[in-house]
Amino acid sequence: MTSKQTLTESVLAIATHDGIFNTQIDALKLVRRSNVSEPMPCVYGLGLGITVQGGKRVTLGEDIYDYAEGQTLVASVDVPVVSHITSASIQRPFLGLHLCIDSKVLGQAVANMDFSSQDCVARQCAMSVVDADEGLLDAINRLIKLLNEPKLLLQLAPLIQEEIVFRLLQSPHSYQLRQIVTAGSASQKIAKILYWLKQNYKDDFSIVDLAAEAHMSESTFRQHFREVTKLSPLQYIKNLRLQEARQLMLNQRLDANTAALQVGYESASQFSREYTRFFGRPPLKDINALRLSNAFI
Repeated sequence: MTSKQTLTESVLAIATHDGIFNTQIDALKLVRRSNVSEPMPCVYGLGLGITVQGGKRVTLGEDIYDYAEGQTLVASVDVPVVSHITSASIQRPFLGLHLCIDSKVLGQAVANMDFSSQDCVARQCAMSVVDADEGLLDAINRLIKLLNEPKLLLQLAPLIQEEIVFRLLQSPHSYQLRQIVTAGSASQKIAKILYWLKQNYKDDFSIVDLAAEAHMSESTFRQHFREVTKLSPLQYIKNLRLQEARQLMLNQRLDANTAALQVGYESASQFSREYTRFFGRPPLKDINALRLSNAFI
């Protein structure tokens, strides 16, 4: 049995019905869907996604990433995307997994490796799709198998997760991941700003302030920010606010006005207009539709 077949069986054993399955490994989630889905705006953070069975499409700005069975998608920074499942059926459901990557583990791994023989690419980008090799699939399989060994889970899971990071750094994902932890690189400076925005998106601040924090001129900052995220800084901030408001309405059952205030909007009518343009439906209709379809589970 190949590593890919083993992984399929392991995911099916846990994901016995449609949904998102959290595991005892906090960083690891499994997904099963029996139907293709509508495009759904969401935020991808630093992590590894694998399509185990079926197919998925992720759109970042004008860039489209299709990744099918046995392919990996890595996001190196927090980016707002639109994703949907493109291949799934009851007989052959979509199966996927997502593993969050610890930025400190990534930084330590980069510091301990020699990349002098690897080619560098000039293009900055937050995402990439690559075929999974046998070594990576084997490591993922061993990580999932640890879920059946609770006495060893706490000690061994971090070691295998570290191995997975090392393997990604030896793959074509390497340059993209290295840049966000390489001190002084434009990608690392933008990654720091994106992390700050994730914590402070509801506050008032200017693009001049963000550029100064990144030690860049305003024009250079805007250029590098768009290269990485495919959005302008203002578009990115608006996207974060709308995504968070949607989650507050879904998970905490807040009304639209309360959610708008909590994410930094001063005008409820402006929030409603921008929400409708972004998600395609007014807040109340959108939330009701999501609950009926279970699309957010």
